[in-house]
Amino acid sequence: MQPSPSNRFLEHLDTEALIGFVQHLVQIRSVNDPLVGATEDAAAQAVVEIAKSFGWEPIVEYVQPGRPNVIVQLKGEQPGPHLIFEGHTDVVSEGDRNLWSFDPYGGDIVDGQLRGRGAADMKSGLGAMLYAARALEQSGELAGSLTLAALVDEEGLMLGVKDFVAKGYADGAIGAIVCEPEAGEVCTTQKGAIRLEVRFRGRIAHGAMPDQGANPIPAVADILAFAKHTERRLRREYGADPLLGTISITPTALTAGSRIQMNLTPPIATADFDIRTTPPIDHATLIAAFRHEVRAIANASGTSGEIEVIDDRPPTSVTKEGPLVHAMVEAHRQVYGEAPAYGGVPGTTDGTILFRDAKLPVVVYGPGGKWIAHQADEYVNVSEIIGAAKVYLLAARALLRPTQ
Repeated sequence: MQPSPSNRFLEHLDTEALIGFVQHLVQIRSVNDPLVGATEDAAAQAVVEIAKSFGWEPIVEYVQPGRPNVIVQLKGEQPGPHLIFEGHTDVVSEGDRNLWSFDPYGGDIVDGQLRGRGAADMKSGLGAMLYAARALEQSGELAGSLTLAALVDEEGLMLGVKDFVAKGYADGAIGAIVCEPEAGEVCTTQKGAIRLEVRFRGRIAHGAMPDQGANPIPAVADILAFAKHTERRLRREYGADPLLGTISITPTALTAGSRIQMNLTPPIATADFDIRTTPPIDHATLIAAFRHEVRAIANASGTSGEIEVIDDRPPTSVTKEGPLVHAMVEAHRQVYGEAPAYGGVPGTTDGTILFRDAKLPVVVYGPGGKWIAHQADEYVNVSEIIGAAKVYLLAARALLRPTQ
């Protein structure tokens, strides 16, 4: 029996080399840790090396010292659309190695699972998109342009994708496929994120005579109560998104005072919040509500209060009827023999910046479980890596058709 046209097309995908490359990436500890001078540089250089081995000319853009974006722009022989595949080279820390049952940077394969930090989030997706692009190029069916973006700092403030967009690499694209781990779901939506720091400044006083100063700690307690009340109110008003769940307003860091001088009220107290939103939530309105409450608390407590918006990433949503989603769904169907589930991203990806700053439709799809990210004993099934690469290849082929 002769292979079908799609199967002949997939024969260009070097799955053995793909898995070897992902293993190599996982063995690189690409944690951004300024305290010890660690960055994503070694993983980015691995991407540069594989790109050059394919005959490509990667562009290296240093966003910060030792933190390079790697960008490849592939051009077809015929005019056509511009599509982006996006992934990141940084990983979160492995944390306490005693919590791992294997070497977090071993990159070994056991019982069909490729194991290690970043295996799912998201070095397997990064490798899959690179090898899918190579197969598309070798097939001779690439039209238009395909941009491959291996970016830094997704786990931080997303400086890599912000730089990528600011320098025009996303201009004119029909959309972006973000290759994060989503367990085979075609994710058409993702939560937004607001990072806030609330600061109250008081006047120090002896702990035995607190009325002689203005203690900012009770003011922080009041803003924590406001945050919880606001979360409950918004959940009542908007309910749960069918793909994303509910909004959350989570205090993540509190600072005030010192045990060295427990008899002294502190001059300043802060509370940091990680706010995750669904598409109906207006970020400007929510931030304004926090500002109003901080002013009211400050006036009542004799302190001064202020808010710093550290980051503001909107939720994203794309219609299921659009070409980007249709191509991903049909590609998944061809590879797996059944339609994929639609899903939502529980966190936020670089896609929020592509959506906000470049105004692009974004679909998130990639190998690995969506709940395994950042946990100990992270792994990805080898079969999922190969399946995702095939889906990327077929979707890109469908989207990058010659224009008449």
